[in-house]
Amino acid sequence: MATSHSFDVLISEVGPRDGLQSVGSTMCTVDKCAWIDALAASGLQEIEVGSFVSPKLLPQMADTAAVVRHALRHPQLTVMALVPNLRGAQSAIDAGVHKITLPISASSAHSMANVRKSPQEMVGEVRNIIALRDEIAPHVHVEAGISTAFGCTMLGVVPDDEVIALAAACAHAGADEVGLSDTTGMANPAQVQRLFKRLIAELGDKAGAAHMHNTRGLGLANCLAAYEVGTRTFDASLGGLGGCPYAPGASGNVVTEDLVFMFEAMGVRTGVNLERLIAARTQLAHGLPGEPLYGMTPLAGLPKGFEPAAYAPAS
Repeated sequence: MATSHSFDVLISEVGPRDGLQSVGSTMCTVDKCAWIDALAASGLQEIEVGSFVSPKLLPQMADTAAVVRHALRHPQLTVMALVPNLRGAQSAIDAGVHKITLPISASSAHSMANVRKSPQEMVGEVRNIIALRDEIAPHVHVEAGISTAFGCTMLGVVPDDEVIALAAACAHAGADEVGLSDTTGMANPAQVQRLFKRLIAELGDKAGAAHMHNTRGLGLANCLAAYEVGTRTFDASLGGLGGCPYAPGASGNVVTEDLVFMFEAMGVRTGVNLERLIAARTQLAHGLPGEPLYGMTPLAGLPKGFEPAAYAPAS
């Protein structure tokens, strides 16, 4: 598990899970592992390598245990997986993950579509998973991500008070950190600042990651807005791959390459080597031939004279 602190912000790469679950084709295990190797070589400290869900629902994730075991070869890497329930958490712990993340939707309609449980039932699931973790794997970190925190394609507006109350309930249930996810790409920077200010005020050190989508072109602006009020962990996906299959109209995670470029250009250390990160797109394209990849920085190239913030080079 990563212990280095040679960065000012933590970039959590979610492409191998959030990206791959949203595309029609399935990347083979060998290609997934090679892609993760390329991502790790760029200096990324945390990668969400898959999810422990029914392979009938998401066949793209059927090999997650094998992918976890491969990713554990990288000593600097925090290996993370998504789980929707206690059974998934048991499988993730058995596979050896360092970190588990749970999707807890603030929208009851999205929650039922995504995990077939109400938000309140999912808080109970957090409590059960914490009990399991404490009993058999106390070193495993548990994160709750509040999905549809900025709006829902099914219900529309999701009240701020409900989002913060749900985040507080997850923290009270024992989650080590609780982040906010713009699952449907409906957020704007003013809203992001308002909600993350409240999250940090409510949870303190347990306030977690900003997971933004670029559906309406505001992904980077929303990440910067969260950074400006104190958020220091950001989810992103190489090539902008991904979305949510259970949120109609939601597409496009924040592009990792563009996010890293933004922070490094600002002098904010990510610990990531941009050239190696961009090179990892080659392995992604090989594993998913024909799948469109996004990103302005890889297309334009690094500016002449560009000086990244100081980083610890990947070994």
